[in-house]
Amino acid sequence: MVKRVQVGWAAGLLALCIFQPTLAESAKTRAPVDLSARLLQAQADPKLEQALLTTGRKVAAVCANCHGEGGNSVKPDIPNLAGQNPAYLLEQVRQFADGRRRDMFMEGMIRAMNSDEKVGMVLFYTSQQVVHTPLANAALAAKGQEYFNKVCFRCHGTDGRGSAQFPRIAGQQINYLTQTLKRYRSGGGTRADSVMVTHAKSMTDADIQAVVAFVSSMQ
Repeated sequence: MVKRVQVGWAAGLLALCIFQPTLAESAKTRAPVDLSARLLQAQADPKLEQALLTTGRKVAAVCANCHGEGGNSVKPDIPNLAGQNPAYLLEQVRQFADGRRRDMFMEGMIRAMNSDEKVGMVLFYTSQQVVHTPLANAALAAKGQEYFNKVCFRCHGTDGRGSAQFPRIAGQQINYLTQTLKRYRSGGGTRADSVMVTHAKSMTDADIQAVVAFVSSMQ
């Protein structure tokens, strides 16, 4: 959190410049929008999709302070967004907006966006390529692969790319994956009702280390 507060001053000033028109929009423009329907509309309409991608690219200029250019994180404890599943990523945007996921910085940024900025950001990041972490320990990753193929593949897929309900974890940041699994194991926080809590409770530190080594190196 300290790191994010430090980044917050510069990012916040930039955000104010970019999102000022959004904050001044009319009540009509700010009326609730079905984000899932808007995403599907964009995916079915190349012209609209391109327009929203352009909007999303501008929004991502602010997000790059933490999530990196093109959604490849510049900080090991902050997730990559590149290549994520659009429906899943959009749901996380909704959860930050309504408080189901808690992070003061993220909540403020997302709540300042209008519907097309949210959908555009999702389209932009999901169209980007993940920069994968080189495999550092083949033996450890092999143990992780064995565990993954017994348990994790059921939700995240054999390729680690997930679905509309489950995130892509292939190529994700090592520190972020490790911290997230340990949080699930402890059962605390606003995501304590996740199905991951049940699975993570049975994981040892060695299991987590091995699975993370394998998953982070997946293409």
